[in-house]
Amino acid sequence: MRFWTNLLGYQLVWFSAVIGAGRGLAWPGVVSALVFIAAQLACSVEWRADLKLAAAALLCGCLLDGALSALGWSVYAADAWPAPRWILALWAAFALTLNHSLAYLRPRRWLACAFGAIGGPLAYWGAARGWQAVQFDAPAWRATVALALGWGLILPALTRWAHRWTREAA
Repeated sequence: MRFWTNLLGYQLVWFSAVIGAGRGLAWPGVVSALVFIAAQLACSVEWRADLKLAAAALLCGCLLDGALSALGWSVYAADAWPAPRWILALWAAFALTLNHSLAYLRPRRWLACAFGAIGGPLAYWGAARGWQAVQFDAPAWRATVALALGWGLILPALTRWAHRWTREAA
């Protein structure tokens, strides 16, 4: 049951953040992420590891999305400093899937790399095409390649940290 609660909870956060941002509102994503994070931490045996992961993911999100924004390769709806609050909320919420619904990625770095390199850009393109939460400056392939490389490197790092920090907590 926790698997499905975690998976579906994160999907609700993603849709809240993206739909809200597409309408120029950061708060739906931030509030839904805070509720999701609080609920996950309250139920998690690995809450310390989850908190560390959320902090690490926030830093990664600031770096990746901040760089894309600073380079002018992506323009985010709602707000942007250096990356918008709604997307940083998504990063923190996503981190809390790594010890739960996406825990199968932890020992499989190659799968985490592929999942990140493919799934990362697809999520951004879904947000762009479906809800105009993000726009890519022409040529859009630059941002897509940067997202694939960024997520292809960041997700294996996050899964490695999840594995390490979960073992430390045990």
